[in-house]
Amino acid sequence: MNSIQLLKDLTNAFGPSGFEEDVNATALKYVPKGYETDRDNMLNFYMQKTSQKGKPTVLVEAHSDEIGLIVQAVKGNGTITFLPLGGWVPATLSGQRMVIRNSEGKLITGVIATAPTHFGGADAPAPKLEGMVIDIGAVSRAEVVDTYKISPGDPVVPHSVFEQQGDTLIAKAFDDRVGCAAVLEVLDTFKSKKLPLNLVGAFSSQEEVGIRGAKTMAARVKPDFAICFEGAPADDTLTDLAQTSLGKGPMLRHIDGGMITNPRLMAYTLAAAQKAKIPVQQAVRKAGSTNGSYFHIAGTGIPTLVISCPTRYAHSPHSMISLNDYKQCVKLAVAVINGLDAKVLEGF
Repeated sequence: MNSIQLLKDLTNAFGPSGFEEDVNATALKYVPKGYETDRDNMLNFYMQKTSQKGKPTVLVEAHSDEIGLIVQAVKGNGTITFLPLGGWVPATLSGQRMVIRNSEGKLITGVIATAPTHFGGADAPAPKLEGMVIDIGAVSRAEVVDTYKISPGDPVVPHSVFEQQGDTLIAKAFDDRVGCAAVLEVLDTFKSKKLPLNLVGAFSSQEEVGIRGAKTMAARVKPDFAICFEGAPADDTLTDLAQTSLGKGPMLRHIDGGMITNPRLMAYTLAAAQKAKIPVQQAVRKAGSTNGSYFHIAGTGIPTLVISCPTRYAHSPHSMISLNDYKQCVKLAVAVINGLDAKVLEGF
């Protein structure tokens, strides 16, 4: 599987929270032979071989949605107001190019309006989402509605194109398309291998607006073990005490705002990484959360491991990852799964 092309196609796909269809369609092109696919009403996407009864189920998942916007209204002057889908720092949006998918499925490009220095823009206070509008170049509400077919409820994502610069990859939506790519590569690794497990790969929807898809996914799959791939915010350009740096391997979190990782599972994972000579970064996070925050308390509790690929400038129109970090994330998940069986799972 061509990792770079896979990441390019997935990050370029249009898929803010609640509108993940394009991501699922892109994934269909890469699902390895031997895996059946399905989708539920939440737009969760599932990939698995024929279920093997009596074997423990291992879920390998990532969320397919990216943060975006949704059209709220069209003003008389032709500018468009919006609400956020997920968490944005307003300053990262100001002046950015955006893409609106209209009711006919056509992509319309616009710019988030800013005041130039000539009109006092340099002295303006820090921008707030509430006052922002998207300008597509129209001059009236009628033009936006009748010519461009844009209406309330239309989804919006940043206009951002995938690029490679050495080991560094730059794109939108690495949170969490890097995880979606990793799920597909893990499934590909095991496509011809017999496991003492029922391996299920999945993309969950609407993580960025409240970890919603994971709830229906847990109820459907009922896994005995879950691996969540994430694009974790890197802090190596923000602090001298970085715990999530580009180029230093997968990040494993002991704790975050929603989950304390099972210490027995963490010890098992660190031993697997050491044996496979995979560099890892250990993080203690006071805030933030992942789908793991729901999986680990679903049902009677699911042993859950979050493997994160460090991502600079997550939740912005342009983010960065290391290709080698990504490959090490896949390698770590494979090493973890290779050591699992019913007895090991009972030990967690």
